Amino acid sequence: MRERYVIIPAGGTGTRMGAEVPKQILPLCGKPVLRHTVELFLGLPFKVNVIISINASIRGHWLDYCRKNDFIFPCVLVSGGITRFHSVRKAMKYLPDGALVAVHDGVRPLLRKDDVAALYAEAEEYPAVVPVIPVADSMRSVEESAGQDGIPVAITHVVDRSMYRLVQTPQIFHTEVLKKAYETAYSPDFTDDASVVEKNGIPLHFCRGSRFNIKLTTPEDMAVARAVMEAGLLT
Repeated sequence: MRERYVIIPAGGTGTRMGAEVPKQILPLCGKPVLRHTVELFLGLPFKVNVIISINASIRGHWLDYCRKNDFIFPCVLVSGGITRFHSVRKAMKYLPDGALVAVHDGVRPLLRKDDVAALYAEAEEYPAVVPVIPVADSMRSVEESAGQDGIPVAITHVVDRSMYRLVQTPQIFHTEVLKKAYETAYSPDFTDDASVVEKNGIPLHFCRGSRFNIKLTTPEDMAVARAVMEAGLLT
């Protein structure tokens, strides 16, 4: 069995949340969001080496919180970069070859531990494992065009939703694959780690994701997260 790692990018500023502090340290059911996410990996039935790429503006706040609340665990803490791509790339030097590494958004705390363990197990065989879920809603492509008198109008077309998937994290890779992929130059086309690896010629293996596994981006997402946790739906 390969040694297991996780990189948790937590460098965002959370402007869409409308809060005074970045969303990863907002309280959720008595704990910061980031703590819930870290505990997800610390609670797995095997050891996971934790690397957190954190927003430099909250590094001190996070360390103070951990000390005051006795949340002490082995961890590598690196300062986040200007984009998610750069934040993850800064963590590459802490990864050995021959291991597995999950990359999981710091603001996705709504996962069952059994589901995460199953993804690691799948990654023993496949070099790039990506959780996805089918699209449930009707979908349309939308394009703006100049109408009469220069007033923009929307031209829309129904698209076949069966051809699309919503992509989640944790995405889990063989460390030698991810490290090599991140040697490439940054591109705005890199929306996640799977897109970086795929650009390097590695096929992706899709696994079933979870509809609970939302990325906490808006105040409405926080309300949903509280409801899910308080209802005990993740146990």
